[in-house]
Amino acid sequence: MENYHEPPEELSSQTRDYVRALVSLKEEIEAIDWYQQRLSVTSDQQLKKILHHNQVEEMEHACMTLEWLRRNMDGWDEKMRQYFFTEKDIVKIEDE
Repeated sequence: MENYHEPPEELSSQTRDYVRALVSLKEEIEAIDWYQQRLSVTSDQQLKKILHHNQVEEMEHACMTLEWLRRNMDGWDEKMRQYFFTEKDIVKIEDE
């Protein structure tokens, strides 16, 4: 499998679940990008509404996966609490 850099059979089931979640997150973000590009070029307003609806659905899926990662994979909760929903300069947060 191209998503593994180590032999999958040597990885724990937990690590394989992390890979599943991370690959799914990448796919959702890629789909958001595709819809954004389509939204940028379509001139049909009804199609634009449909594409926007689809894009928001992909955002929902990405957020659900991020929440699963936050709950299950070390490091995500700490970093999300550090960066999400702040008003500070994003680059300077790490320096504080």
